[in-house]
Amino acid sequence: MRRRRAGHGDDRRAPLTEPVLLIAGLGQGAWVWRDVAALLERERPVVLFEASGTGALRDQPARESVHKMAEDAAALLDSPAHVVGLSMGGYVALTLALAQPSLVRSLVLVGTGGGGPGRVPRPFHVARAFEEAFGSSQEEFARRTMPFTFAPGWTEANAERFDELLALRVAQPTSYEAILTHAEACYVFYREGCEAERVAVPALVVHGDEDLIVPVENGRLLAARLPDVEYVELAGHGHNLSLEIPDALAGMVSRFLSRVEARAAARPSTPSRP
Repeated sequence: MRRRRAGHGDDRRAPLTEPVLLIAGLGQGAWVWRDVAALLERERPVVLFEASGTGALRDQPARESVHKMAEDAAALLDSPAHVVGLSMGGYVALTLALAQPSLVRSLVLVGTGGGGPGRVPRPFHVARAFEEAFGSSQEEFARRTMPFTFAPGWTEANAERFDELLALRVAQPTSYEAILTHAEACYVFYREGCEAERVAVPALVVHGDEDLIVPVENGRLLAARLPDVEYVELAGHGHNLSLEIPDALAGMVSRFLSRVEARAAARPSTPSRP
């Protein structure tokens, strides 16, 4: 196993399958993919991307734009890969697919959107809660804000699991400076949007209908814009699906990638010219 983190990387080899690149959301390191990656690596190579300023790279200056993050993600790949992006990671995945299409076999876009006209911001009370928690200790900030990334009531119903995830988050804290830098990059992407209609690969859009961070309307709009798309809306689920339902999400990703690869294998090959 080789770890690829921003400039270093994580490559978990499996034969005869194309790799999958996992890109986390704002303020999150590769830990957010821990359970999903463990399941996917049984059948294919897994590459874990951590944006500068997060996770093992938390001492490095954060990138100031989604385009720069996409360049860092591209640097991890020495062959085409399926790309899975959660939240901000979805912005990076879309940008990568548009900027370097030869590197992307398919997209899985989780709890994210394409920005631009029609975008729906998070509810005011959620935005205000983040602002009020900002500047507190890392543990207090995480404890006060992480519940909003799950479906309402999930934290109370899964107290032991929440404490486990909180410990993972606090063990690899993201500085407030990095959070602000990444947030500004997200706002620019969100405001300007991307040309989702030009995405040339199959895409799976997955969104919880109780997502309080990137409301579900954004996922619906993104799916409507993508040329070759499957859309899954999960009733009663929130934003951070890789933590809330890792087994189910890994299964959805695995089955989609298998369908994409089967479809590609079934295409007649173009005969070579004499």
